[in-house]
Amino acid sequence: MADFLSQYSIQRWLEMCPQGYLEDTVYGHEEGLAEPDDIMGDEDLRVASIALTVQLIAGERCALAASSGLVNAAPDDASKTFLATQTLDEARHVEIFTKRLVDLGVRKEDVNSTVDELANPNLVKFAEVLLEKVADGDFIAGVVGQNIVLEGMAFSVFELLEATSKDLNPKFAQTLSGTIADERRHVGFGENRIGSLIREHPERREDIERMQSEMTYHMLATFADVFSASGDSMDRGRQLAADHGELDGADMKWHGTDLATASTEDMEAVLANTVLGEFKTRLGRIGLEYRSPKVPA
Repeated sequence: MADFLSQYSIQRWLEMCPQGYLEDTVYGHEEGLAEPDDIMGDEDLRVASIALTVQLIAGERCALAASSGLVNAAPDDASKTFLATQTLDEARHVEIFTKRLVDLGVRKEDVNSTVDELANPNLVKFAEVLLEKVADGDFIAGVVGQNIVLEGMAFSVFELLEATSKDLNPKFAQTLSGTIADERRHVGFGENRIGSLIREHPERREDIERMQSEMTYHMLATFADVFSASGDSMDRGRQLAADHGELDGADMKWHGTDLATASTEDMEAVLANTVLGEFKTRLGRIGLEYRSPKVPA
């Protein structure tokens, strides 16, 4: 427990995050960076960017509610301390993606109504499954749902978005880079803490695996909805980038897929396969078996 305490202490969080990879950033990116003219000057791309950012906000609002709600349910001080730092991480994520929404032209007073209007219904259901466990004070299921399933999904989504943005939108890519570093710590905590609790409470496996399957169903349905709606805007963005020479020499490879030329179907497939592969590995490490969901219609 001594190593666990030091590994997840507030002091270590300070050294790694505010005094580490977030130092000298403003809302997660280098000061002075702005959204590209290709987005701000094209209404279809701006609207598509708003819709994408709303999904990130909806996911991070769920993560904020879950991590804060799990603090009092935690069975030890080290877990309470880590979840307190994670709560601040998640609040920062909500803030930086909300700031991006405003940068994209959404008025501050319209942020909540925009999120309510555009948040994918399956993503809302995904959050409800997790937050029901948190509301019940179910620490083991809550951490699996939050730090393995939700954070595991977010980690891969942010990596894909960073890969598509690093040459075309440095502001967004830098914002994502810091969130990826945060998610890596969150997933590590989930693996390190929950494995021992699963071994102590093997009777919980069935319920937790059922929760994972339900959350995975809504995750895959969200991916299907988002990618099916993004084809035209993705093609438009690629054409503008090509016209301006922004794709020349750009490295947009991710897990063997060239994101500069991949179809929406290919991008959805590589994201889903990556997330599911990570789920299986991480769940196995903590003594749970990945349970396949029904296939979204």
